[in-house]
Amino acid sequence: MRLLRFLAVVVLVGVGCKRESARGPDDALRLGFFPNITHAQALVGNAEGAFASEPGVGKLEVKQFNAGPAAMEALVAGSLDVSYVGTGPSINTFLKAGRELRVIAGAVNGGAVLVTRTAKSAAELKGKKLATPQLGNTQDIALRYWLKQQGVETNLDGTGDLQIVPLSNSDILVQYLRGGIEGAWVPEPWGTRMLLEPEGGGQILVDEKSLWPGGRYPTTVVVTTRKAIETNRPRIVALLRAHVKLTERWEKEPEAFATAVNAAFGQLTKKPLKPPILQGAFSRLEPSLDPVGSALAAAAKHAEELHFIPASDISGLVDLSLLEEARGQSVKQ
Repeated sequence: MRLLRFLAVVVLVGVGCKRESARGPDDALRLGFFPNITHAQALVGNAEGAFASEPGVGKLEVKQFNAGPAAMEALVAGSLDVSYVGTGPSINTFLKAGRELRVIAGAVNGGAVLVTRTAKSAAELKGKKLATPQLGNTQDIALRYWLKQQGVETNLDGTGDLQIVPLSNSDILVQYLRGGIEGAWVPEPWGTRMLLEPEGGGQILVDEKSLWPGGRYPTTVVVTTRKAIETNRPRIVALLRAHVKLTERWEKEPEAFATAVNAAFGQLTKKPLKPPILQGAFSRLEPSLDPVGSALAAAAKHAEELHFIPASDISGLVDLSLLEEARGQSVKQ
C-alpha cells in the first residue's frame, strides 16, 4: 500500500511539471488553505481581500481543503501554487515527492493539546481509546511519540496498550461529548471546545508547547514547490508580502485580529466560535513568520522513529529567501 501511494505521488509530480510549464503569467496564482483558525492569516486575508489586492499578486484563485494530504496532492500535481498546511504533510510530501516541496514561511506556532476526560497520566490511558484527526498527521505523530516517551506502546495495526482512532475534528468532539473516547490530541479550537462545550469537561493532560525548547513549534506553515518558485517567484513574493502584513497585524492587535479570524471562520462554516472558546483557543496560538527549522527537523525524526516516513533528512525543505525578499519590500512600502 505504501509503495502504491509513493508511486502515485511520483506520477503526480510528473503531471504537475507538465502543467506548470504550460502556465503563463496571466494565469491565476492558486492559493490553498483550510477553514481552521490555525490558518488564521489565510482566513482573514481571503475574507478581506488582502491577498488579491496586494500589488504584484495579479489574478488569484483561492481553493479550500479539509486535509493536508489533499492539498499536498494538488500542489505536487501542479493544480495549486501555494498553500497553508500543517508540518506533518509538508515533511511527508517533501520526502516522498522528489524533495520538490519548499516551506517558505511560518504562519502559526502552538495550539495543540491532549484533552482527557479522566486520565491524569500516560499510565492511566492504558486500555482506553484516544483519537487524532488523521493517521500520520501532525497531531497523530505528536501523540504517538509522546506516548512512546512515556513507555506506552502504540502500534499502527491497532494493537498496543491503547487504541488510537482517526476521526475528523468535528467527529472527535461529538465522540468525546458522548463519552465514546477518553480524549484526543487536537489543534485549536477543538481542544478548547472539548473543555468548554456542555458535557465536555476534563483537563489538558499535555499542552504540546511544554514539549518543545522555548515552547516554540510550528502548527501551520506556508509552502510551495521548487517549480512554482522558478515560474512565479515575483507573484509568490507579493503573496508573502500580504502574509507578512497580516502576521504583523496579529502581533500588534491580537484581540482584534482574533475577532476578524472568527468572523471569517463563521462565514465559511456558518458556526462562529463563542467568545470564551475563541479566547481560550487564541491564548495557545502564536503568529510566527519563522517556521522553526529545528522543530521541523525534530518532527521528521519523530515520524521516522514511528515508521511513518523512510528517512528524516529534510535538508533543503526550508527556503526563506522569498520571505526575506517580501519583508524587505514591506519595509520599503
